Amino acid sequence: MQGSVIEHMQMLSQIDNVTAVEVKDIESLNSIDGLILPGGESTTIGKLLKDFNLFDPLLERINNKMPVWGTCAGMILLARKISNEDYNHLGVMDMSVTRNAYGAQLDSFTTYASIPEVSDDKIPLVFIRAPWVDNVGDKAQIIATVDDRIAAVRQDNMLATSFHPELTTDLSFHKYFVGFCE
Repeated sequence: MQGSVIEHMQMLSQIDNVTAVEVKDIESLNSIDGLILPGGESTTIGKLLKDFNLFDPLLERINNKMPVWGTCAGMILLARKISNEDYNHLGVMDMSVTRNAYGAQLDSFTTYASIPEVSDDKIPLVFIRAPWVDNVGDKAQIIATVDDRIAAVRQDNMLATSFHPELTTDLSFHKYFVGFCE
């Protein structure tokens, strides 16, 4: 409904045996094996989930182990706690995040990191007004850090990244997530 949906769909279209579907209603939500919550604006996406009556069905699917991956704003949607805020959105991942922690749009950057769980090669990581993870609880596993900040977390059927793999040409993270869905 908002954010980098098209970019994720283009990445997924390059992976064999994957069909990307835009989720805008309950029927499409119920037809999928996994969901990517894209980058964009977390408050807007959270509001749209409620306005389109997708919030509770999505929460139920996630709690019933449907794989979900949140990139940037999607990470904020999944977080148990948003630092310096008195609300959260889905609140399903055992982590606390800070919105826009890496700075404003002008502070955006790309770096490369080795993330053994995802790829044997260094992969590009694009940060745009990105959150970072302040801390994780016992249920969550840190899978990537950048400059001593937590940038990617996995918990059961859930994955969250501060960065935007959909804005690169590297399919590593998308293939990693597709593995959750198989």
